[in-house]
Amino acid sequence: MDLGSVARSTGAEWIGQAPHEPLRSARPVIPSEDPFYRPPEGFEHARPGTVLRTRDVELAFLGIIRQKLVATQLLYRTTDLNGTAQATVTTVISPAERSDRTPLPIVSYQCAIDAVAGRCFPSYALRRGAKAIGSFAQFEFLLVAAALAEGWAVSVPDHEGPSGMWGAPHEPGYHVLDGVRAAINHQSFGLSPESPVGLWGYSGGGLASAWAAEVHDSYAPELNLVGAVLGSPVGDLGHAFKRLNGSIYSGLPALVVAALTHVYPDLHRIIDEHATVEGKAKLARIEKMTTAHALLSFLGRDMGTMIDRPLEEILLTPVVQKVFADIKLGTCAPKTPVLIVQAVHDRIVSVDDIDVLTETYTRGGASVTYHRDMFSEHLLLHPMSAPMTLRWLRDRFAGRPLGAHIARTKWPTLLNPATYRGMLTLTKITAKVLTGRRVERQPLSRFDQ
Repeated sequence: MDLGSVARSTGAEWIGQAPHEPLRSARPVIPSEDPFYRPPEGFEHARPGTVLRTRDVELAFLGIIRQKLVATQLLYRTTDLNGTAQATVTTVISPAERSDRTPLPIVSYQCAIDAVAGRCFPSYALRRGAKAIGSFAQFEFLLVAAALAEGWAVSVPDHEGPSGMWGAPHEPGYHVLDGVRAAINHQSFGLSPESPVGLWGYSGGGLASAWAAEVHDSYAPELNLVGAVLGSPVGDLGHAFKRLNGSIYSGLPALVVAALTHVYPDLHRIIDEHATVEGKAKLARIEKMTTAHALLSFLGRDMGTMIDRPLEEILLTPVVQKVFADIKLGTCAPKTPVLIVQAVHDRIVSVDDIDVLTETYTRGGASVTYHRDMFSEHLLLHPMSAPMTLRWLRDRFAGRPLGAHIARTKWPTLLNPATYRGMLTLTKITAKVLTGRRVERQPLSRFDQ
């Protein structure tokens, strides 16, 4: 199915004014119980990216520290893996002071949702009063604030869709790109079809950003996508499953299995036939857990103990092999320049898998800058690479050339003086977030130009 043609030429248009809900101070409701997330009748006839409903919401760091800004959430029409109409939500934040760039740039920031539970969706977790302990999105707001301090608009989509399909291929990309379309279509943000678009995400968010970069040319070529930052993007989820199962991170592959059983009926059948009663109960419970809760609950758990046949035998079945092939990145080379950031000593995402992904993109003709960090590990590299990421995105928005030689760097961010100059700015932004002060635009130093 050519989803690009679907996106560009959906038959009938959905007719109707997108209703708007003004700012309310009530405690947010989890997405499965919130009527805002339910699309109006006939929405499937709208073009992908059509705004169906809007509301203003209060944001708060960790759900507690109120931020002096108002975000607008957009329910918009998008597409699932099979080309079926779907609706999901993005949280769009306008900068306190706009960038000097005209038209206004927008960054789509993909959080590491890494869960099935709606409590981990950024549209819920970022809101004031949200009860989302263990959601990574709550901590990633600090990086969203850093993008706002650049004077850019930011879209933070629920890229796993309304049901939290963590690990599903392709559709996170559709959700991300349609979220940008929705933000551009909503005129109050001051965006235009010519607005330069950047993507940024790390780990599970890097995976979603990579899918968006891969499907952009076929699905949403009208978007002016100028660059994508893929931080530790989980290039091969099948390899990650085998490596992490039974480790302290075994909750992550368990979450993927729980989600993918809803995406692949044949995989659901295998689980139904071969999982033990205890195993089925655990997979059902993990769907309701935040990411951190799942990691603690499945600490050291070997999924081989949850089935009635040897795990390797199950993994070698044609059904599972097809799933592993489907969810692997590298289906095509992005047309937009990409910056890939990966730690060599990463215990969650293998550097070998990212080496292969980088080579695949490069062979396909992509412009790839690869920062293969020699010192950092998975969790540390995300904040430490933020100054480099922001500089790279500034250059893409400014239209600066990448240069004849696309870099493959190994020099650790920990030993780069520019990292600490950038971290000083990030520290100031963090202090404002922690004290609930307005995050204003940060002037660039001569070192960061």
